Amino acid sequence: MFADIIIDIKHEKLDKIFQYRIPDRMENELKPGMEVIVPFGNGNRPTKGYVTGISDRCSYDLSKVKEITEISRDSVEIEAKLIALAAWMKENYGGTMIQALKTVLPIKQKENARVKKYLRLLLDEETGKARLDYYLEKNQRARARLMAALLDDPVLEYDLAMKKLHITLPAIRALEEQGVLALESERVYRNPVRGGSRETPDITFTSEQQQAAERFRREYREGKRYTYLLHGVTGSGKTEVYIDMIRTVVQMGKQAIVLIPEIALTYQTVMRFYRHFGQRVSIMNSRLSAGERYDQMMRAKAGEIDVMIGPRSALFTPFPDLGLIVIDEEHEPTYKSEQAPRYHARETAVMRAELEGAGVVLGSATPSLEAMYRARKGEYVLLTMKSRSRMQSMARVHTVDLRAELKDGNRSILSRQLQEMMEERLSRREQIMLFLNRRGYSGFVSCRECGYAVKCPHCDVSLSVHRGGKMVCHYCGYEQSKVTCCPECGSPYIGEFRAGTQQIEDMVKKRFPGAAVLRMDMDTTRQKDAHEKILAAFANGEADILVGTQMIVKGHDFPNVTLVGVLAADMSLYTDDYRSGERTFQLLTQAAGRAGRGERPGDVVIQTYDPAHYAIEAAAAQDYEMFYQQEIAYREMMGYPPAENLTAVHAACEDEELLEKGCHFLKEYVLRIKGQAAVQVIGPASPGIDKIRDIYRRVIYLKAPEYDTLVKIKDRMEQYIEINSGFDKIWIQFDFNPM
Repeated sequence: MFADIIIDIKHEKLDKIFQYRIPDRMENELKPGMEVIVPFGNGNRPTKGYVTGISDRCSYDLSKVKEITEISRDSVEIEAKLIALAAWMKENYGGTMIQALKTVLPIKQKENARVKKYLRLLLDEETGKARLDYYLEKNQRARARLMAALLDDPVLEYDLAMKKLHITLPAIRALEEQGVLALESERVYRNPVRGGSRETPDITFTSEQQQAAERFRREYREGKRYTYLLHGVTGSGKTEVYIDMIRTVVQMGKQAIVLIPEIALTYQTVMRFYRHFGQRVSIMNSRLSAGERYDQMMRAKAGEIDVMIGPRSALFTPFPDLGLIVIDEEHEPTYKSEQAPRYHARETAVMRAELEGAGVVLGSATPSLEAMYRARKGEYVLLTMKSRSRMQSMARVHTVDLRAELKDGNRSILSRQLQEMMEERLSRREQIMLFLNRRGYSGFVSCRECGYAVKCPHCDVSLSVHRGGKMVCHYCGYEQSKVTCCPECGSPYIGEFRAGTQQIEDMVKKRFPGAAVLRMDMDTTRQKDAHEKILAAFANGEADILVGTQMIVKGHDFPNVTLVGVLAADMSLYTDDYRSGERTFQLLTQAAGRAGRGERPGDVVIQTYDPAHYAIEAAAAQDYEMFYQQEIAYREMMGYPPAENLTAVHAACEDEELLEKGCHFLKEYVLRIKGQAAVQVIGPASPGIDKIRDIYRRVIYLKAPEYDTLVKIKDRMEQYIEINSGFDKIWIQFDFNPM
């Protein structure tokens, strides 16, 4: 028998299947997915590899085929279906097969099992009492203490006996040899979910929730496995619908994966699921210890878990019979991987569901244009919920023009209206969230007087400020000198917007000295459980004001929050990214959704230099349809996803001249092979930062109506790179429809 093996070396030139002979002693044990040690190369050095298949036919000269040395005992097996998924990821997103295999392995190494030991009495009560009398008579006090304890409780915890009864191991061994007791042990899984009360709350559905849940239930039971897009306004009760859908799947003996965009959401989400599914719920994220992560995988494999919750990597949980994948807040950019293969969790979930015969549910109040575009084309089933679950009215939104504030002499980042509303809320003991929209910190240039932002004349994205007084477009490389006065109105108040959460926290404390203020950003959440502690403190009313970045506006439910202030709506509006309008609309709508979720109505203040921008107008009106129509028209006109497809070919090298040369040849090669295909080639251009740690970087963009066209070009480019030794020193990565 022969094994197909991928060698654990990331080099593209070794990214192919090698065949090895399976020794007789391994024939009944070796399975696809196992990690093995094989002799590799001229020196036959021991190298790790993964078995991707087994066959009785050899594709090579038999005399040259080497034998597998051993099976790695400390590694974790990859499920056969996950190997097929890895192959699909390699094909659709680029990178090597070994990178794809390691991506579908959420944990790589076996960890030491945690074991609990017990002492079990083997004698009946009468014989036991006689034995106790004997020990007392012989003055064997330790044995007598242990015997008396076992007569009270025939199964004792080993640690308890050692510590409380002060028993030594020799005393236990002596009783074991006499047939008095047995020392037993069982594996105990580390469980990161510390559940509270387990009362199952009754879910009272609105008619819209009922319709969505019933349609899924009916179609799922009929054996139909669709991808559903659940578009529900903030507070419409999407989580309750997910819970009902998962219950349908679990009742049929299957398991579910729930993806959430950020670790910050784990605590609240898990508690809501725990109340319904108890200990059958677990979590997977990077904050767990290696042992905790390993145990969750083992519990999933053993069928001890029904629901796994976590960010992107939880998608690869090795459930024996996966029935449903839920992606909450599916529009979030964190679902896109930044390492090769640069996969998107949404597309990869749909593929995994296809391989496993499972369903997919995508949920969002502000669906990504990609998901809504597919739903409108009939590829996804659209389920809509337009009302809040407790029938509260949506928050009132007030847009403040910061240009007018500046004219009136207010240079504070807090507008007068926001300050007045904050005073009012604090006097009523209601809570406030202040959201600093810091995404896109590269620094766009805008005018405080008229709101004008400096854009590229060729790409309709903002120019970014670089050192040396240049403003550069990261799409086509266009550059111009930094402006000192506004080209639109002549005002000298033009420049980069800079403010951080810490400055805002200090300013708020100074302005409202009696208020308790909490801050939540990357700095305050570095430690394990930091997210939970800050959110729990705010939920318990230990603070009046929560200041934070986008992590505070995602999915949290605080009934006492009646005011949300968006301090700088423009910061994500003018990033050098064609998705900047979409990101801004999503963030503002999510922020607005945090207010008025309890009994009292909510207000939202959006502060902006450009109140007439369609993304801000649509967010203020909380009108997704208005935004979608404007944005899709722009994408179709510019040929951006989802109307067309885009691939970024990232190249990096220590030698700038070699990099320029390599990128030139790559571009020429694409222009030569594309033939009549409608492929636009842009660049090479700067990817934002020209050099990091002395490594120079460039990017070439390929645009085409069909995704498959770009995959075929990627395949040809990989072959071209492999056969040309000039690319040996150039690192190249493909990113399809980059975020």
